Amino acid sequence: MKTTALIMAGGRGERFWPRSRMSLPKQFLSLTDDGRTMIQLTIDRISSIVDLEDVYIATNTSYKELVAEQLPGIPEENILCEPVGRNTAPCIALAAVHIAHKYEDAIMLVLPSDHLVHSVETFTQTLQDAVSVASTGSNLVTLGIPPAYAETGYGYIHYRQQSPLGKAYAVAQFVEKPNRETAEKYLAAGDYLWNSGMFIWKVSSILENMHTHMPELYNGIQVIREAIGTPRENAVLTETFPNLPSESIDYGIMEKASDIYIIPGNFGWDDVGSWLAMERIRQTDDNDNVIAGNVLPVNSKHCILESSGKLIAAVGLKDLIVIDTEDAILICDKEHSEDIKKVLAELRATKQDKYI
Repeated sequence: MKTTALIMAGGRGERFWPRSRMSLPKQFLSLTDDGRTMIQLTIDRISSIVDLEDVYIATNTSYKELVAEQLPGIPEENILCEPVGRNTAPCIALAAVHIAHKYEDAIMLVLPSDHLVHSVETFTQTLQDAVSVASTGSNLVTLGIPPAYAETGYGYIHYRQQSPLGKAYAVAQFVEKPNRETAEKYLAAGDYLWNSGMFIWKVSSILENMHTHMPELYNGIQVIREAIGTPRENAVLTETFPNLPSESIDYGIMEKASDIYIIPGNFGWDDVGSWLAMERIRQTDDNDNVIAGNVLPVNSKHCILESSGKLIAAVGLKDLIVIDTEDAILICDKEHSEDIKKVLAELRATKQDKYI
């Protein structure tokens, strides 16, 4: 059976402001030392499993040219532009019917465009294990990350350790982002994994589950499916997609379906959620500073300092994030990195959209 992939690339990456903007969000930025953008790295690491002609990119119209520019091998018809964002379930449904139109049935990998993986070889093997499980019956497979600490910013997946199916375990429950005390209990229990947002299944399996658990979505997406390849395709998509229920695949399907399996992923995963990730994915100097561009640190420690051109002379700083771009400068205490979204909210409220 053919293996295909959906790369979800419609996010805004707001916690990477001011580098990540509406016109150039995080997935199209190079945040690592190798110069490759996040979405390019995502495609690179599945290249041994999925042919470029079978990779689909879900994004919005504003980013269609960026996708084509950064991923020149992707067929134009595989760049799926959502008229509006409707969460992950409609996004996945749209790609599923496009793949079904081409192959009738196929294995479908669903991957975010803005994560990092340190061991590509291990990641590839884990995906191949997942493909094997997904090929059996109507199994829906997800990859879970063994928790390294009691993280409160991720969802968790509770799994049953008995009677694994190959390297996969039956899922007992998807749970929401916990508080600190609950996260510590999950960590101590040893049978909880971080929810990575990566999925593997047959197209027929996910569509069957949508028919059962999300009939409104299923019926709407069938209208779009019938128009694929016809002169009415864009018009039907524009008319129908905005009316699909806005729901996550976790809540709409994975929390309700049977035959859900999870494979622990020991491949060095990072969701690169905020500027703090730079300390994990980039080299640091002798004082644990992450430095990029024209930066001169003097007696500064544990800082993230990035210049777009002008000199940043950082004197006596500690635990700060300083990001310089052409039209904006971020100066942020590392403990308050999550509050960067509040800056964007204020910019919207004061109609300073040029900085967004």
